[in-house]
Amino acid sequence: MGLGLLAHALASKPAPLKNIKVLSAGVSARLGKRVSENSVTALKKVGVDISQHRATPLTQKMLDEALAALVMTESHRALIKLKASPVPKNLHLFLEFLPKPGSSELPDPFGGPLRFYEQTRDQMIKAVPSIVDYLSKLLAEAK
Repeated sequence: MGLGLLAHALASKPAPLKNIKVLSAGVSARLGKRVSENSVTALKKVGVDISQHRATPLTQKMLDEALAALVMTESHRALIKLKASPVPKNLHLFLEFLPKPGSSELPDPFGGPLRFYEQTRDQMIKAVPSIVDYLSKLLAEAK
C-alpha cells in the first residue's frame, strides 16, 4: 500500500520528485504473488489502484540504488541490517518522519480484515507528506 500512496503523491509534485521511481519489495516476498484483495480495496477507496502490483523479493541491488528504503516494522529494518552489505544509509520506518511522537511502526495487516488494512492505509496517508519532504531534502543534498 505504501508504494501506491507514495507514488500517487509524488506524481503530483514537480521534477525531480515526480521522477522518483517508487518500488515495493518484501523481505519475505514470493515473486509474482498478487497483492491482497483487502489492500486493493483499501486503496481503491482513496482513489489509488494497486491491482496490478505483484510481489518482489528485496535485493541488494535495490537497496544500493535506492534514494531511501522505507519499512513497516523494526523487525523488517533489523532483517535488512542483518542481510544487507552495505546497509543502506537511508533506511527508515515509514512513520518515522511524523512530527507526533508515538510508535513509528506500522502494524502489518496481512491476513486481517479490511478494517485493519484501512487503519494501516490511514496511518500511511498521514506519513506520506513528511516522507515527500524528506525525499526532497535528500534530492537537494545530492545536487
